[in-house]
Amino acid sequence: MLSLTALSLRFGACGCRGSRRSLATVVSGNKTSKLVRERLQTEVEKMKSHFSGFRPALVVLQVGDRDDSNLYISSKLKAAAEIGIDAKHVRLPSSATQDEVLRSIMSVNENPSVHGLIVQLPLDSVNPVNTELITNAVSPEKDVDGLSCINAGKLSRGDLNDCFIPCTPNGCMELIRQTGVSVAGKHAVVIGRSKIVGAPMHDLLLWNHATVTTCHSKTPDLPEQVGRADILVVGAGQAEMVRGEWVKEGAVVIDCGINHVPDETKASGKRVVGDVHYASANQRAGFITPVPGGVGPMTVAMLMENTVLSAQRFLLKKPPTR
Repeated sequence: MLSLTALSLRFGACGCRGSRRSLATVVSGNKTSKLVRERLQTEVEKMKSHFSGFRPALVVLQVGDRDDSNLYISSKLKAAAEIGIDAKHVRLPSSATQDEVLRSIMSVNENPSVHGLIVQLPLDSVNPVNTELITNAVSPEKDVDGLSCINAGKLSRGDLNDCFIPCTPNGCMELIRQTGVSVAGKHAVVIGRSKIVGAPMHDLLLWNHATVTTCHSKTPDLPEQVGRADILVVGAGQAEMVRGEWVKEGAVVIDCGINHVPDETKASGKRVVGDVHYASANQRAGFITPVPGGVGPMTVAMLMENTVLSAQRFLLKKPPTR
């Protein structure tokens, strides 16, 4: 039986199931992320009432001043403020060296009042900086982006309760849960194998008992693989690559893509589309996420969830006062 939350997300379902199939149910990331934020706000209030003066704290470390990074950071700071998380933005100049970035990370690692640290990527420095080195310098206990090799390793071997799960795949799992479709026993297909989306998505689905196929640029029979998927998660970075006729009827389709295509009807001259051709996939899927308004809002919500989780873990380890 579907939950009331799942039923409330069915605003995309229409038509009758007679001679013509209904359109897919649209799974709204905007609605789901709002539910997550409201739950987190309640959890933060509980922490504050039990531990006077305590607030979960997050630091966002940025190198340089890229406009896109500023936009993403602004949305994270806004979400944190709404939930009751104390979020601080630390910006280093584009002249920052690798050692200076590492020193900033170590300073936050050693600060017990900070529970989460994210390094905004890409690192916009005029100096050579090893992104992998920087990412892995973040303490695993504060790595709320879930990108360090320690957290990735724990996820890959199924230690889901002892790591931080990357925010986009975690958000995808929450959206799948909202459909009411059980992952266990399903055939899931993930398109893309990035460290941020594809690879951790594979691991999450696997440890939630799906049979998982990962496809990538060297997969020769992509339409055939897609056609087998009960659950399809796409993070390929290619506009409208997955065609609707490939999709298995009734499948859950989660589109992680964010692409800009020309559109003369828009003031900007372009519009945002996903990696799935929405208009045709909507005719065959059982559930589908829109772009925008699908996976995107969930990424920020799950970052907030990881920060609150980190603060809860900190309190559990904290010795009782005498």
